[in-house]
Amino acid sequence: MSSKRILVTGGMGFIGSFIVDELIRLGHQVRIFDSLEPQVHVDGKVPEYANSEAEFLQGDVRDYDALKAALEDMEVVFHEAAMVGMGQSQYQIKKYVDVNTGGTANLLDIIVNHKNKIEKMVVAASQSSYGEGAYHCIDHGPQRTGLRGDEQLETGDWEPRCPVCEGPLEAVGITESAERNSYAIYAHTKTDQEEMVLNIGRAYKIPAVALRYFNVYGPRQSLSNPYTGVAAIFMSRIKNGNTPAIYEDGEQSRDFVSVHDIVQANVLAMQKEEANYEAFNVGSGERVTIRQVAETLEKVYGKEQLGVEITGRYRSGDTRHCFPDISRISSRLGYEPSVSFLQGMEELVAWSDGVEADDQFEKARGELESRGLA
Repeated sequence: MSSKRILVTGGMGFIGSFIVDELIRLGHQVRIFDSLEPQVHVDGKVPEYANSEAEFLQGDVRDYDALKAALEDMEVVFHEAAMVGMGQSQYQIKKYVDVNTGGTANLLDIIVNHKNKIEKMVVAASQSSYGEGAYHCIDHGPQRTGLRGDEQLETGDWEPRCPVCEGPLEAVGITESAERNSYAIYAHTKTDQEEMVLNIGRAYKIPAVALRYFNVYGPRQSLSNPYTGVAAIFMSRIKNGNTPAIYEDGEQSRDFVSVHDIVQANVLAMQKEEANYEAFNVGSGERVTIRQVAETLEKVYGKEQLGVEITGRYRSGDTRHCFPDISRISSRLGYEPSVSFLQGMEELVAWSDGVEADDQFEKARGELESRGLA
């Protein structure tokens, strides 16, 4: 692919900055548009890892005119800008909707109604849109269960049951064709972002791709943001000598995908025509329990003595098992996960040396509990 002029919204963030680095390495001209959200960037400062070869425009996707200026002369857009956090989205409702849904509306409105050169759009979508994962009943086949009820969870009965026979279920990888059931405002807004971009792409024949990220981790994650991924939350606990606290029994499972593989998926989405107008799961292909995450991090840090706190408590809207079937992106785009879970955790721990980690878990838990969400 010849050199392109590319805009990365949220390009100073954890994922966006790695995408920027790779695009520049590949010879593209990159412009970053980022608000430097203080919850992610300490004191709203440009991070040390910012790529000096990229042009940087500070601005908020809610600012129509600033975003319009950022889009000028661009040919490709990677839309990474978003407020992130399931629990926080349940009380910062307006902010999440304004930034995620409203900001995407601004982006698309500008592309449609103002002269531009956009020839491809790639949007960061989310596994959170699925809600609870996919299951199989030995007697009744494929099942989607919906949220577990408070009556069940209050007894410590954590596993979903077959909605037909109430028997046990086997968790299986979820495919892109599965119905999506958003259980938090964040998930609703990520669904909005995906569907809006694909809708406008199809309507105006602008190739568009949605990448449904699963649980992304890696260097540059904010270790002081209590609403970021669970790996970073556990790390901030461990680095401060505190025991990682786990909801339910710790056996809930996810797919943790390295940011390096997220970058691979984004580049493939841009380069491959087979990606156009499609949505793809992006994961590692490994199923890992939340307890395994905490114990692996402690082992790599050499702090197994901390143990884990199994709280036996639950959070409103939490899902039990959700991990992807990644066969579509693998077969169509040639995506191959390159970083194993252990390799990724070792890289994350090595990077975290000397990185400030303000453990705000208890504050975040208190926010949720005060609103009856945990």
